[in-house]
Amino acid sequence: MRKFLLLAMAALLFLSPASAGAGTYPDHPVTVLTMTNPGAQIDLLTRALADRMKNILGQPVLVSNKPGGSHGSVMASELASSPKDGYTLGVSATAAFTYSPHVVRTTYKLDDFDYITLLGLNQSGIICAPDRPWNTLKDAFEWARKEGKGLTYMFQGSDDRDALKRIAAKEGVKLSLMPSTGGPSIITAVMGGHADLGHTGAILFDYVTGKKIKCIAATIPVRLKELPDVPTLREQGWDESVEMYLVLAAPKGLPDDVRQRLLDVVETVRNDKTFAEFMTEKLHMQPVTMGSEEAQKYMHEASERFAKLVSK
Repeated sequence: MRKFLLLAMAALLFLSPASAGAGTYPDHPVTVLTMTNPGAQIDLLTRALADRMKNILGQPVLVSNKPGGSHGSVMASELASSPKDGYTLGVSATAAFTYSPHVVRTTYKLDDFDYITLLGLNQSGIICAPDRPWNTLKDAFEWARKEGKGLTYMFQGSDDRDALKRIAAKEGVKLSLMPSTGGPSIITAVMGGHADLGHTGAILFDYVTGKKIKCIAATIPVRLKELPDVPTLREQGWDESVEMYLVLAAPKGLPDDVRQRLLDVVETVRNDKTFAEFMTEKLHMQPVTMGSEEAQKYMHEASERFAKLVSK
């Protein structure tokens, strides 16, 4: 009898939660941090991704909004300090990792993360109220010089903030800067006359269609798909662009089996036509090549490029 009890106790120890959970990721809910307030384009993308992940992983996938900082640096800081177990992930603009550490004090660096996949390119542009006498950003600066006035600009992150600062300096116009908590707050400020200019992602398209705002510059390297008549920053005379790629990231050091499980999720999402249509048609984002290899390559190349830009 005593021998039987000892064997039973050994079996219970072997099947303890710590050992029973090994190799069964996930065995409880996963949290995905996102850089914006609820309702912003990146939040909507994150929730759509979380819904797909829930079905694939068989566990709830919760979205936690962490706005603030420079293009997601508040979210990235929390992600960097999270356990390296795959139960806390993050969706953010890539600039939180590739640009912000070069220009603001962050508690993390590029190599503190594992970049699981790029998710899309958030089309973006400079907006103003529809009654402003400008059709391009160049018009806005020419008007400001002629009137002897400055311009108030509401920014999303350090990259678009710095790009407009450089442009304003070249144009000889004083630029007053206003931080934001994401696209909706910028839309509200511009429509309400609290900011002359603002930088937003693809949330701008529905407002432009409804004639509630006007887009006067595309800030990605190419023209906006839905607004092909709006010239880019480069086409208006400045060698500038804002690359709002979005990335799914995790703290560096995931267990091999957990990382592989997440890569399997990426492969399934990559082939999900409904998700692709939601991203491109509903959220107006441009598709990218998904996968860890592409993400790692882009993140390191972009970080090197921004380091050189900042050093100048």
